[in-house]
Amino acid sequence: MVRGLLLGGAVAALFASALPAQADSPFEDPPPDKIVIKVATVNGSGCPQGTAAVAVSPDNTAFTVTYSDYLAQVGGGAPSTAFRKNCQLNLIVHVPGGFTYAIASVDYRGFASLQRGASGVEKASYYFQGSPDTAARTHTFNGPLEDNWQATDETDWAQLVWAPCGVERNFNINTELRVNRGSSPASSTSFMTMDSTDGDISTIYHLAWKECPEE
Repeated sequence: MVRGLLLGGAVAALFASALPAQADSPFEDPPPDKIVIKVATVNGSGCPQGTAAVAVSPDNTAFTVTYSDYLAQVGGGAPSTAFRKNCQLNLIVHVPGGFTYAIASVDYRGFASLQRGASGVEKASYYFQGSPDTAARTHTFNGPLEDNWQATDETDWAQLVWAPCGVERNFNINTELRVNRGSSPASSTSFMTMDSTDGDISTIYHLAWKECPEE
């Protein structure tokens, strides 16, 4: 069961660290009206029904997706389909009038237990419904590894994919964990999770804002 997400001071500090303002880019302060994010659908082997939740930071600069069951593994008797897990989030995002937003950076964290010769991959794709523009990032981890892992996806200002102005379009996030046995023994187990110390994954999506042009 997904527990309520408490936004403490340490997490709030992460929210405040979304891309800094730059002299040559029109970053705006978060709009005074709040954004509202709801999960329309959650599909995938990494996020069974009831295991994903979304929370928005108080200053509207970030939102956090929390999972409680996201594990990919190979070897040691694991099912043949367990090497890859994914989760497709379809989010309904209400944005205050006159503003648009883009995903500026994302922080992923988890734990990896990879035998020598094995490897793990974390991949994420981001796109707005009906838009041909898709941003995708991949991070690879090689065994031997028995430790927490972290990956950050960052996008330059000029390459940000902005939500259409004046139109509410669902935002899609497709994440994937994949573990490859490689040359590691078939009897050994390698796995990769996205989680935190309490068993939940907290993935933080930092938002960048700009004003829409006047019609």
